[in-house]
Amino acid sequence: MTYILQQLVNAVQLGSIYALVALGYSMVYGVLFMVNFAHGDVFMIGAFVAFFAATLLKLPFVPTLLLSMLGTALLGMSIERIAYRPLRNAPKLSVVITALGVGLFLEYITLASLGPWRRTLPPLLPEQIYEVHGVRISILQLIIIGVSIGLMIILDFVVGRTEEGMAMRAIAYDRFAVPLMGVPVNRIISLTFAIGSALAAAGGTLFSIAYPIIEPMMGMMIGWKAFIAAVLGGIGSIRGAVAGAFLLGLVEIGTGAIFPSRLRDLISFAVVWIILMIRPTGLFGVARRQKV
Repeated sequence: MTYILQQLVNAVQLGSIYALVALGYSMVYGVLFMVNFAHGDVFMIGAFVAFFAATLLKLPFVPTLLLSMLGTALLGMSIERIAYRPLRNAPKLSVVITALGVGLFLEYITLASLGPWRRTLPPLLPEQIYEVHGVRISILQLIIIGVSIGLMIILDFVVGRTEEGMAMRAIAYDRFAVPLMGVPVNRIISLTFAIGSALAAAGGTLFSIAYPIIEPMMGMMIGWKAFIAAVLGGIGSIRGAVAGAFLLGLVEIGTGAIFPSRLRDLISFAVVWIILMIRPTGLFGVARRQKV
């Protein structure tokens, strides 16, 4: 039982990071019905911004996290304005190719400018460990889980209780009708990208503290797993993205605890595939009817 509880804590920690990244996928898809495949690389940029904030500016944890989120929010707004807005009425395939191109651009501009070397964040959090009935929980894990859940609660409040959130939901329902009601569509879509990118940066910062490896290709696999988590929960649903991320983290950690580590991704994705065969729209997804 102690071993199971320990793995559960590890799963919640990993699922918290996946959830922050998956929320960006789900928000953008919910508003524009497009998948921002560059989102994993925004996660990577957030980790690098945190690295330079902590090493060059010598900032502690909270300012490092906030600076990373701010810088990456501006990056997300720039990507939307330069790459996606001109293609808003273009065929879906053009948008998908552009999103993949933006991701490759971010990867290789980082690789060319900073080199392929792996970097590690300096210790920003105390390394104290608590033991509760044999289960070891570090301050790092508590802060990662607490910050992630706190950001999710704030996002749920913004989307559900503010005018901007109401505008996001209105655009998701009918993007072509809301301008007639005075909703500034471009501003709301830019805000959506900014929030999603800021959450990805928070995930990148927390990930680089917990798993201290920062390199230009780190966002590729994390991005794909977060996208799978968003699809698993029902892409377009914020609470579904969170549930899918925690479920994926639980399956991944549980698989690694039982089977050899080389089989972890294989078995994890097989479980996800089986769930999607039973629930094609995801756990909280709803099939959308196409208006003609």
